[in-house]
Amino acid sequence: MRAFVTVGSTRFDALVQRVLSDALVDVLRKKGYSTIIVQCGNSDFDTGPYIQQGDLWTHALGGGGVVEVWKFKPSLQEEYEQADLVISHAGSGTILDVLRLRKPLIVVPNSTLLDDHQQELATALAGLGHIKASTIRNLPQTISSLDPSKLVPFPSFDGSRFREILDEEMGYALGT
Repeated sequence: MRAFVTVGSTRFDALVQRVLSDALVDVLRKKGYSTIIVQCGNSDFDTGPYIQQGDLWTHALGGGGVVEVWKFKPSLQEEYEQADLVISHAGSGTILDVLRLRKPLIVVPNSTLLDDHQQELATALAGLGHIKASTIRNLPQTISSLDPSKLVPFPSFDGSRFREILDEEMGYALGT
């Protein structure tokens, strides 16, 4: 199985470093993920165990697994489609793209961003059962306890429900 991790266009060192840690890779492997793909954006990570080939860093895992890390691609659509699990920052565009594909999604809000708006969106969607929200610290437990069959499929997209949630959360965040 394949896990895809993305931080989008932001820098999210804490998430990248956590998912590349031996402990978290072990958790993913125990859940059956042998391929772990990480889109790290401009985040820093320890490249020591990785072999760089152009814009791609790879690290072979025992038992035939692999971790691949790269910064950016023109589109992440193919990665979303191939993933059995997506772990992401709480960017609304990323969330919407993954929900449309009905892929299991764990969202880790980047609390360093303005007004902590990612947390509010993640909390709202997790409350509706569409995603699992996590913190950096609790990510191993969130992955271990994830049962994709318990996630509520996002309604077929017409845009209005997502906009309502976004408007409610952003309006609340802005005090309107």
